[in-house]
Amino acid sequence: MRTSHARPSLRSLQVFESAARCGGFTAAGAELGITQSGVSRQVSDLEGILGISLFVRNGARLRVTPAGQRLANQLAETFSATWTAVNEAAQSDHVVTLSMLPSVAARWLAPRLEQFMTAHPDIDLRITASRHLVDFAKEGIDAAIRYSPAPPPDLDAVKLADETISPVCTPEFARQNSITHPDDLSRVTLLHGDLPENWDAWFREAGCTILPQPGPRLGDDTAILQAVLNHQGVALGRSLLVADEIANSRLIMPFDVSLKASYGYWFVRPKDRPNNALTAVGNWVSEEFGEGC
Repeated sequence: MRTSHARPSLRSLQVFESAARCGGFTAAGAELGITQSGVSRQVSDLEGILGISLFVRNGARLRVTPAGQRLANQLAETFSATWTAVNEAAQSDHVVTLSMLPSVAARWLAPRLEQFMTAHPDIDLRITASRHLVDFAKEGIDAAIRYSPAPPPDLDAVKLADETISPVCTPEFARQNSITHPDDLSRVTLLHGDLPENWDAWFREAGCTILPQPGPRLGDDTAILQAVLNHQGVALGRSLLVADEIANSRLIMPFDVSLKASYGYWFVRPKDRPNNALTAVGNWVSEEFGEGC
């Protein structure tokens, strides 16, 4: 029976859990950095408040009572969850969740992940690839690389880069189909996407006398570029996403005619989230975009 309405202190509960787990007051004292008598006093006070015996004492030997064991088990789970939460809170400043289009994640970020980890080994970078505009508050997103005409006014935004849109294909495809003049594209498979800058606009810019033919429409830039790499046709490539493939000669731009994209890349983040790790990620992204554009 309880002899008091007082609540036990968290310290006394911690001391008891340690004593029960360690099997004695001396070992618990060593773990907690207090004396054996200090452990004994805390446990006795806890027993007085709870009105139950937590240990059976037989000289120097101790045995946890059934009630004490149940309490010790519950406290162990609670303290474990508590320390996990404390550790996560301590590390939260080093976790950055970044949202971007799947195509940007696959074609731009993935090849540069090792560079980021080398430059910032202390930052836990987490990527969410999505085509929808994320809700920063509801989805737990810290920042995003957005492809849009202009940034939202309610976010901090840094312009990363503009880009151009140009036809791309493999060298083999260009050679096998004798692509030497813009009009030649009217007789090969053209892959269509969902950009405002489409084949009709490019044919006009190139001064072609023939209109482009209908072709497969793939809404995702990653899928379009994979089809191009598989020699399936010619696509309008976004300069940022094809830069690496052009550099290693897996793709070519057969003509020096391009369209200026109406969309640009922006690094955006909520205005009320100062964070050193997030600032470091933003700076790294800006530097990498600057080098690749």
